[in-house]
Amino acid sequence: MRGDLADVRLAEQVFAPHYAAPLKARTLHDIAVFSDRNLSEPLADLAKGEVFEVLELAGRHAWGVAIRAGCVGYVDRTALDKVSDFDS
Repeated sequence: MRGDLADVRLAEQVFAPHYAAPLKARTLHDIAVFSDRNLSEPLADLAKGEVFEVLELAGRHAWGVAIRAGCVGYVDRTALDKVSDFDS
């Protein structure tokens, strides 16, 4: 969660001004997950084809949940496939 936005699955546990339902995307190639929009502090690495649950798209960035890595952060949205409804 961020101060302004949280995953809707957390609605009963945390208060946020806005909630978002995650949209699943897969990585097109190996990428890093970063703690901020400047993409300056890497938190984890994702391999090609891994699932990233997008909670917000803004400019060139996507903010969301890296499932396998167990962290929340920013990725370059151009490294994600089209957001779709598929089984993971």
